[in-house]
Amino acid sequence: MDVLPRAPADPGYPLTATDVRPTLSVVIVNYRHWEDTARLVAQLRRSPEVRRGFAEVIVVDNASPLHPAPARLRRASGVSLRRWRGNRGFARAVNEGCRLARGEWFLLLNPDVTVGPDFLARALHSACRCAADVGIVGFALVSPDGSPQLSTGRFPTLAGTLARLLLPRAVRKYTRPDAPGPCPVDWVTGCCMLLRRDCWQGLGGLGRDFFLYYEDVDLCRRAAAAGWQVLHDPGARVIHHHPLHSRAVPPHLRLITRHALLTYARKHWPSWQARALGEVIRAEALARRVAAWWAGDAQRADTYARLGRIVAALQAGREEGARAHLRRAVREQEELLDALAVDRGAVAQPAGPAGGLPALGMPVPAAGLAGPGGG
Repeated sequence: MDVLPRAPADPGYPLTATDVRPTLSVVIVNYRHWEDTARLVAQLRRSPEVRRGFAEVIVVDNASPLHPAPARLRRASGVSLRRWRGNRGFARAVNEGCRLARGEWFLLLNPDVTVGPDFLARALHSACRCAADVGIVGFALVSPDGSPQLSTGRFPTLAGTLARLLLPRAVRKYTRPDAPGPCPVDWVTGCCMLLRRDCWQGLGGLGRDFFLYYEDVDLCRRAAAAGWQVLHDPGARVIHHHPLHSRAVPPHLRLITRHALLTYARKHWPSWQARALGEVIRAEALARRVAAWWAGDAQRADTYARLGRIVAALQAGREEGARAHLRRAVREQEELLDALAVDRGAVAQPAGPAGGLPALGMPVPAAGLAGPGGG
């Protein structure tokens, strides 16, 4: 059985390049996942679209440790590499990749996906046939065995966020599209998202107040408010290897997802609902801190204490203070990973998608409180 589809007979774009400017710019955010990123770039470079100049690949690295892959990527034709000295988060890294891009469409891809040889042809086909008011298109995700992964959802509400805690993690954050073919949806995951340049520019890019998670949902909500359509097109699909719902969520990652959820609520919900959510998260942080303390896990208890401080800062309107707590948590986890790598004599390559801490840096939905996003 073919997990990935073949390209359409009529690609919808000319088969020979008419100028040196690509139509499509693929943006990949890397964080400590050079092997996955290099594998994905190699798959993309084998496509005729990259070889003929219709597509380019841009990799933005969020201060990953030393690795031989960047030197190889710098020598690869059709590939641009931007490396930062500090981890600025997924949203800012995507914005940097889009700023460097030359295409009229941006294609955001997680490093932990596999694309077929005809995927870029299908993505270009979708882009070239979009109506002028379509700003964002999400494609289908499947597991390595070919089973579908949900990748769209409704805009989150306070009631829905709390009620959906009762659902299994694999479906907690998502809803199925209303039609089997291309159709409008509220939001699509940033794991595999096609984004029109004019839409990105008009919205000012992904929200810089998000470090990780919910930036894709926020982008789709702002796009809809500005008059852009958001579509799901299952005609193109990728294999997604490490969705978050299949893995345990460590405390530092839960801290970041909660910050993102509360940031989204403060931007888009009535103030009383955002404050109510903050109190729910504050209670969760306290309960988890007590449980960690009782279990003798001081590090875990300290992480949940910091989550409580983040909530308090946001509730008081001190966004920069909350971000400062978040950055300290990120730096501490990076120092821990680097120390472990030194002890093992190798560069730490945490399992899961890239762009932050272990599975921290691509738009992956949170476990626990329902958290849309990439996955």
